[in-house]
Amino acid sequence: MRKSITTAAVILMTAFGAPIQASTVSPNTIVIVHGAWSSAADFKYVEAELKKSGNEVITVNLPGHGADNTPVGSLTMQGYVDAVKKAIGTRKNIILVGHSFGGMVISETAEQIPGQIKKLIYLCAYLPNNGESLFSISAADKETHIGQYIQPDEKAGVVGIAKEGILDFFAADAPKNIADVLVANFKPEPMGPMATPVALTDANFGKINKVYIFTENDHAIGLTLQKSMAKKANITKTYSLPTSHTPFFSQPGDLASILRKEAK
Repeated sequence: MRKSITTAAVILMTAFGAPIQASTVSPNTIVIVHGAWSSAADFKYVEAELKKSGNEVITVNLPGHGADNTPVGSLTMQGYVDAVKKAIGTRKNIILVGHSFGGMVISETAEQIPGQIKKLIYLCAYLPNNGESLFSISAADKETHIGQYIQPDEKAGVVGIAKEGILDFFAADAPKNIADVLVANFKPEPMGPMATPVALTDANFGKINKVYIFTENDHAIGLTLQKSMAKKANITKTYSLPTSHTPFFSQPGDLASILRKEAK
């Protein structure tokens, strides 16, 4: 009798698409946080590659970026972190990926919800110590091209990049169709969150497994600084891509392969 009930249950579960098929889906979720002067849309090619292998992928669009027009005065580091936490919800075993300034955001997020984060992946990203901000870390970067193109507007509370420097700074190796869209849709970055120091502890952030992906031809965050940050954080698992600061444009398949491997 018990066997017949079990058989019937299996038939019903299959017929109605119940969780019997959950075993075919990755138990981990990959959450991607973009960097400054960027948006979630920039990761659409990587996201598509990752979903082909059954991964659940969430690309977070930070407030004030992309099509979101939240006023600059309302944008804070905590607001960014809250957006990531909202996207994660109650999920656990999160593979949290941060690109560039997104490294600051995922670090603070991991500090606040360490029990939900399985691994942090820094994609040519700022990897802070307690009390550091993007501005304080970037001051040590002797290889960045930011000084040639930066256009701060303190009255408006934003930082821009000169149009002629956008591609050199971010995406010198991006396909032309992508490069054209990037330049046409470029908008200034809110200054406040980049000046905000993070609050991190060894008990929370410090205990989470970390991986770093270096970009060898990076004009935004110099390779020397990338390696220095990884070394200070005692990261032993690293990858290297021969790209500019935006491998999600020039080598989305290779980047997706790394993320897919680390999400297993």
